[in-house]
Amino acid sequence: MSLKVDIRYDKDKDQILVMPQGDIDIYTSNKFKERVMDSFEEYQADIYIDGSKLEYIDSTGLGALISILKVIKDTEYKIILTNLKTNIRKLFDITELDKLFTIRGENDD
Repeated sequence: MSLKVDIRYDKDKDQILVMPQGDIDIYTSNKFKERVMDSFEEYQADIYIDGSKLEYIDSTGLGALISILKVIKDTEYKIILTNLKTNIRKLFDITELDKLFTIRGENDD
């Protein structure tokens, strides 16, 4: 499956909402990272990634998220993952990336 990335800036909440749909993998992770970083450079706000339509993420997708996190952590802003599906949430738990990322949502603990 391919990846569609919808990104919106919510001026009232001063946050960037990223809604990936499909897979973040070796074929799509660079596109995902570039889109998110371009939005962050433009708006300078917290990044909320809504995983409700994210079907799959592999190690290159996790690497893209870590790269984004490295840029964000040097600022006052944060990255928050929301509504991750159970299989994706387990991946964060197994790799202990749940200790690096703030994870929220109805499908999470």
